Amino acid sequence: MVQSAGPSPAKGEKGETDFALVLVANRLPVTVRRTREGTEFRPSTGGLVSGLGAFSKEIEAKWVGWPGQTISRGRAGIERRLVSEFRSYPVFLPESLARKYYSGFSNRTLWPLFHSLAARVNYAPSEWEAYREVNERFADRVARIAGPRDVIWVHDYHLLLLPSALRERLPDARIGFFLHIPFPPYDILRIMPRHRELVEGLLGADQIGFHTYDYAQTFLRSCRRLLSLDNNIGQILVGDRIVGVDVFPMGVDFARLAKAGEDPAVQREIVRVRRRAGPCRLVFSLSRLDYTKGIPEQLEAVRTLLQGHPEWRGRLVYVCVVVPSREGVDRYANLKREIDELVGRINSRFGTIDWMPIQYMYRRLSEPELHALYCRADVALVTPLRDGMNLIAKEYLATRTDERGVLVLSEMAGAARELLEALIVNPNDREEIAGALHRALTMPVAEQVARNRAMRARLRERDVQHWARRFLERLDEIRARSQTLAVRLLTQLTRREIVAHYSRAGRRLLLLDYDGSLVPFVPDPSAATPPRAVRDLLAALARTPGNEVVLISGRRRGDLEAWFGDLDLTLVGEHGAWVRNRGSSRWEAAGANVTSWKDRIRPILQLFVERVPGSFVEEKDFSIAWHYRGSDVESGSSAAKELIDTLVNLTANLDATVLGGNRVVEVASTHANKGHFFASRLADKDWDFILAIGDDSTDEHLFAALPPDAYSIRVGVTASAARFNVSGPEGAIALLNGLLIGPRGAKKNPPRRPRLDPVGGAGRGTGTKRSSPQRGLHG
Repeated sequence: MVQSAGPSPAKGEKGETDFALVLVANRLPVTVRRTREGTEFRPSTGGLVSGLGAFSKEIEAKWVGWPGQTISRGRAGIERRLVSEFRSYPVFLPESLARKYYSGFSNRTLWPLFHSLAARVNYAPSEWEAYREVNERFADRVARIAGPRDVIWVHDYHLLLLPSALRERLPDARIGFFLHIPFPPYDILRIMPRHRELVEGLLGADQIGFHTYDYAQTFLRSCRRLLSLDNNIGQILVGDRIVGVDVFPMGVDFARLAKAGEDPAVQREIVRVRRRAGPCRLVFSLSRLDYTKGIPEQLEAVRTLLQGHPEWRGRLVYVCVVVPSREGVDRYANLKREIDELVGRINSRFGTIDWMPIQYMYRRLSEPELHALYCRADVALVTPLRDGMNLIAKEYLATRTDERGVLVLSEMAGAARELLEALIVNPNDREEIAGALHRALTMPVAEQVARNRAMRARLRERDVQHWARRFLERLDEIRARSQTLAVRLLTQLTRREIVAHYSRAGRRLLLLDYDGSLVPFVPDPSAATPPRAVRDLLAALARTPGNEVVLISGRRRGDLEAWFGDLDLTLVGEHGAWVRNRGSSRWEAAGANVTSWKDRIRPILQLFVERVPGSFVEEKDFSIAWHYRGSDVESGSSAAKELIDTLVNLTANLDATVLGGNRVVEVASTHANKGHFFASRLADKDWDFILAIGDDSTDEHLFAALPPDAYSIRVGVTASAARFNVSGPEGAIALLNGLLIGPRGAKKNPPRRPRLDPVGGAGRGTGTKRSSPQRGLHG
């Protein structure tokens, strides 16, 4: 019952909201355990559950997940209790499937892969199949309980395939996804054989969230390189949907943590902590047993501190808390053994009868114990080798209402992007960590307060409720943009309107681009020869009485002549620089195009050919183009942006303009412009019907120059000055065929009509001249 995202929810007959927030995660907030005494329902632990707990209760969210144990008997009763008492909807998994999905693919493959620890990645096809099957089971479960207006919010790396699986089952659902761990660079991601399917799985969501800008950018780059999907300020066009990719740093329940020290149970624990530490300064770390957490490196840094600063011997206690995790896995068992041995060696080396430098606890702390450590510790040592966010750092600061204490924080944790006043360290450099510990232990109280006050103010403003609401509000915004875009898509009703207007009209102008508009875009420009069906369609339109068909392309005139020279069309090449009027075999320059600037541009384009393998330069009469359609998408797109910036500056005082197209950057004479061609040659004619079709930014000049009642269509679902969009060339071809068939479905077979005056000749008719610019419905 979402109270905070988007418009106010509608009320049902019972006074309740008629849509809910459905949270989907690997684990439920309640763990079910079979014991001798019966079935236990215990609160689950972990950053995700604790982070979302308060928010989910506030809005009464439904929660879908695995109950934490294989349950073969009594499922119906357990499910009834989970649903009625905890609003939790279990996904029951057989033991073998759960093991391959969770311990296998999720944690042997994805966990090290996404933390950029390539050497630790293990991939097994059977575990991938288990992962896929579990994601499908989750999708089935969600589809059974989600209403048509519910918001579905999927969490974390265990369920990367779920958004697309949900999209198949619930095409109109509002789906969000948040990744709580890092997203790896593309060169790391592609180590895993099924990486493309993971990215495609995420793109089933409407909104994808990451903790940091770096993670969002690596995901966007992977979309570009794998799927040739570019983005506009984090918005990707996937079919007829917009997918938003944005940054939402997760916060903590600041208000609750700020009151933790008032709890009598916490106060009792603080007394115990003080008694155990005595007069010593207290440093603490808390980590789950995992190779990404940098626990051995922390211990080595403490040893380095005691060696380099003997004054801290007998005056410092380091409380190292390690929470058990996956002890049955060899890699984790070996890590546990390494930690045990390090603690023993350091305590043996520096400890005395009265003092041990390290107090090591291998267990899960109760909440009062943890909060007491937060309140009492002089230094929090949070130095993971790689971490999506790390909420321990934020919880420590939120708890410190006295604004004292120092946070030593790894630069590899997502939290370091926000907690700028912490002592930021490289977690692999024990000398740097030891130096930061010494500085923290000697930092004046005034400096501690100044640093913590700034960080706590930030955390207070951006708490977990703010994080969740901002994500859901952004999800609603993206959905609204997709719906706006859908309004622009050419519907069957609009097609009938266009066909009817075309049939009534006496004089019709059809302005048609070629590459990407009438035929699909191909890597090799010379391979884009027109299919016979396209030539036949153009020929039929051209011989229809009242039609003037203009094929206006960026192609060289030689290509257009070879492919369409025998048809009764007006051919326009190089974006309007050359024209061959209908009925004529002679090409003429459309304007006074100067090309002396080419000598300055050519070497720059050639430099980019050398930089980007697979790219090439195409020189035309009045333009010169750098194509990267055969290059690596990421390299080509990045180079194109740099090239455009360079060329825009260079051509500022030249008679040339820079055009960015579909995998091409072109420099053309200023007057070689489709909009300029229309305005100078066609706008003063008395047309009863105008239709323009184009597929990239070079067609936007034409769309902007058209009169308001013209039908302008951008091929491809993207923002445009055109009035409508179609998804691809097949949509444009279908519309043009519809013009021939007519409004009643009877295909016309008109006789050849007398030739009209060529484009650019004397005006036809005496109607009102239409020359006001077309602005489109939105840009």
